[in-house]
Amino acid sequence: MEYVQERIATLHDLGDAAVPDGLERDPVAETAVVVPMTDREHESPAAARVLSELEALDPAAVFVPVRASPDRIEPFREWLESFALPMRVLWCNAPDLEALLFDVGLADGAGKGRDVWLALGPAAEAAEYVVVHDADARSYEADHVRRLLAPLTMDFAFSKGYYARVEQGRLYGRLFRLFYAPLLRALSAGHDAPVIAYFDAFRYALAGEFAMRADLAERLRPPRAWGLEVGTVGDAFDYAGFAGTAQVDLGRHEHDHRAVAGDAGLEGMSREVAAELLRAFQERGVAPDYESLPARYRAAGRELIEQYRADATFNGLAYDPAEERDQLERYAESIAPPGPDRRLPRWTNAPITPQAVVHAADPRLERPVDSAGGD
Repeated sequence: MEYVQERIATLHDLGDAAVPDGLERDPVAETAVVVPMTDREHESPAAARVLSELEALDPAAVFVPVRASPDRIEPFREWLESFALPMRVLWCNAPDLEALLFDVGLADGAGKGRDVWLALGPAAEAAEYVVVHDADARSYEADHVRRLLAPLTMDFAFSKGYYARVEQGRLYGRLFRLFYAPLLRALSAGHDAPVIAYFDAFRYALAGEFAMRADLAERLRPPRAWGLEVGTVGDAFDYAGFAGTAQVDLGRHEHDHRAVAGDAGLEGMSREVAAELLRAFQERGVAPDYESLPARYRAAGRELIEQYRADATFNGLAYDPAEERDQLERYAESIAPPGPDRRLPRWTNAPITPQAVVHAADPRLERPVDSAGGD
């Protein structure tokens, strides 16, 4: 039975209990859940399962930031509000919201990170704890929320899920296995900075499932598109550190999959992840040698591919080393100094208020007169 600890507390699923035992209280009623969605999640089986499972809980609020075309948003909203949940739908590309963001200089770029950021402010106001997770897990269970929350009742400030990505008789989690993990190995070989050790302690740092206290949610500075997960880990390092961080075993997950090639595939995602990961390290005193880093990344990746091949063979899984090496080469092109910092501001000093976002994101509500924010 596996019960190894990392530099951060690692909470394993060692028993048969459906929910964590030994907790003094159930924090779900003090929790806001954030579930970002796009057009492709409308009435999808995975998203429907997520919402149906959440109905079994009694959270304080469920915020669904949605990016959808004008002709799709009302059917999408009707579908979301058909679930028995304290639902707040935030239309992330609503004209009023786009105008509000333009007025305060925050309209430069959209994506998952901005969608989640729009919900974090209102969620942190609505509840003591905030849980964020994706809507594409076909294996999602309501118990995952309780497991993510459990460390927060034990005085941890940040909690992240980890799980196995084994589906259809093969290994998935490709961006983590073939990009994040070897890049961390390459960086760790030349640096002993605590921030690298912190990032390396997460068993699945790119997992979209995490929980935090509301005061941390208000202090996140997410990138606008992909890279949300690593950006969050960087902010959690500053706020929670090793002692205030835990990771939680969520078993095995089955997710929708992306193609590798192209800006919308894992290749494009790798550029965003690389930028935010390397930015996090540079901000905290690490100076990567960008001239040698790609070669060191490739060497670490080739070693890992041999380990993955052995693991797959041991478990009777299909494995194509040549295909994995091809991905390694594609991702290596992403390793470069990060470009301009386009992260969003912390909600503690944002130029707009959470209430202004909620009203601008829902055409049925009147926009409040005061849309200013910050301390």
